[in-house]
Amino acid sequence: MASISLLIRQFIYTSLIFLPCLLCVNSTCSCSPSPPPLPSLDFNLTFEDIRLAVVYPIIQSFKKTITADPFNKTKTWVGSDICNKYEGFFCDIPPDNSSAKALAAIDFNGFQLAAPTLEGFIDQLPDLAIFHANTNNFSGIISPNISNLPYFYELDISNNRFFGEFPQAVLGMNNISFLDIRYNFFTGTVPQQVFMQTLDVLFINNNNFKRQPLPQNLGFTSALYLTFANNKFTGPIPRSIGNASSTLLEVLFLNNQLTGCIPYEIGLLQKATVFDAGNNFLTGPLPWSLGCLDSIEQLNFAGNFLYGEVPEVVCLLGNLLNLSLSDNYFTHVGPVCRKLIKKRVLDVRDNCIYGLPDQKSLGECWWFFFYSRFWHCQYPWWLSTYVPCKTYTPFKKAPPVGSKRRLMSYAALGRERL
Repeated sequence: MASISLLIRQFIYTSLIFLPCLLCVNSTCSCSPSPPPLPSLDFNLTFEDIRLAVVYPIIQSFKKTITADPFNKTKTWVGSDICNKYEGFFCDIPPDNSSAKALAAIDFNGFQLAAPTLEGFIDQLPDLAIFHANTNNFSGIISPNISNLPYFYELDISNNRFFGEFPQAVLGMNNISFLDIRYNFFTGTVPQQVFMQTLDVLFINNNNFKRQPLPQNLGFTSALYLTFANNKFTGPIPRSIGNASSTLLEVLFLNNQLTGCIPYEIGLLQKATVFDAGNNFLTGPLPWSLGCLDSIEQLNFAGNFLYGEVPEVVCLLGNLLNLSLSDNYFTHVGPVCRKLIKKRVLDVRDNCIYGLPDQKSLGECWWFFFYSRFWHCQYPWWLSTYVPCKTYTPFKKAPPVGSKRRLMSYAALGRERL
């Protein structure tokens, strides 16, 4: 492609900003009084494509806002060869023109850059599809203008210093499939609309979302991986979770303030391999419907107020690697469950199962059951023994005990990139 003179590029860039204002005849139109200032440029620069010429001044303007660059990454952001020389920038053929080349992705993972805001940067890159920036020191809020990017589908701003409300801009994105905002300082509520997005991954753990019940439409999400861990969510696990039976693979509710009894609809999650609701305030019996979780490998309800017997149908699950029920008030385990205890698959320490080691004291168990008479489940009693599947398959070939297969949801509990 023929090189484009810098003067022509500057004219095009300025025209793209002012043209909507010149053509605007509606009083509701609003335009900025002036374009962002262009950095000083080398008049000998040539670019492979006009699309790269347009993003060059945007990158250079953002570079000036960087306040920390411990690995000297921005020193490579020089010249016109954005696609090959600029660390963290990646180009590709845009969907609308097979003969063009455009800036398609940015990967700042681990760069430890610092800047007061990303506004005026990623929201001004017209062909951007992916932005990953795990482990940096970016702050501010996410500009609502990113919803105008036509190809954008992955946003990872985990382990930064962003604050404010849940980034509303993503609610207007039709194509977004990956949203990772964990380890920031987001507050307020999580909007119900996010569970209607076409997401595959939603990681919102380790933020400061206020005490609020989990949205009732949670189960209508298309996400494969969900992490709500280490926030302050309250109320019961929504019964709508059963609607995610054909999609949901891994979900983490651990370390919140969830209450109520466990809904039998969890047993409808046919594809789930991980379900973790440890360290909450859940109570009541363990529903027998969990025996329908044929694919489950990790099942954790430790650190709650559950009681009764551990259902044998749950201990028969063929793919089960870890069943964590410690620090509850269970009183009985059958012969199948006892086999899992010996295999160290089932952990029932710190319960009220006398005859087994490492149990609660008689006094603590007595006081619990005295007060539990005043607690009531929000579901009819018979739902705890309702099994929503026709059969269960206890003789599946299971993965090796203690398998170290990487689980994405648990990886999200760390600060590092996924």
